[in-house]
Amino acid sequence: MKIGLISDTHSYLDPKVFDYFKEVDEIWHAGDVGSFDVIEQLESFKPLYGVYGNIDSHQVRTVFPEDQKLLREGVKVWMTHIGGKPPSYNTRTRPLIESLQPDVFICGHSHICAVMHDPKRKNVLYINPGAAGIHGFHRMRTVMRFDLENGKIKNLQVIELGLRAKG
Repeated sequence: MKIGLISDTHSYLDPKVFDYFKEVDEIWHAGDVGSFDVIEQLESFKPLYGVYGNIDSHQVRTVFPEDQKLLREGVKVWMTHIGGKPPSYNTRTRPLIESLQPDVFICGHSHICAVMHDPKRKNVLYINPGAAGIHGFHRMRTVMRFDLENGKIKNLQVIELGLRAKG
């Protein structure tokens, strides 16, 4: 199964995303969608799963939950927007990591693209796809693409969409 991972679009969906995600089976959005139009565009393209972020409207929150728990190809995934990062998760995330015991923990919010194993919980892979939108403090706009196969993530790619416009 092929996954396209995006976050922090903040109402801007780069048209290049459709080319980069043309081969994926599902798109996962890790929050701060912005406008509902982004959801409609992605949903009309591929099956979409996501979580709402701190900037998202009531309309987005009626479609996306705060937490998304997925099981795909033997990989247990937990996605939420604000989570911190290993080993310093926020106070909400820390006990949930312990109780849910995901193989993969995905969050957005920081606009910092990162993939790492949790040093305290080596079986948890932390993924933050960075920010795909044009608003925020990030320099490079990024998304990710990866395969799920036999309980493992394979072929993980960070895709650079281009520099965020200054402003």
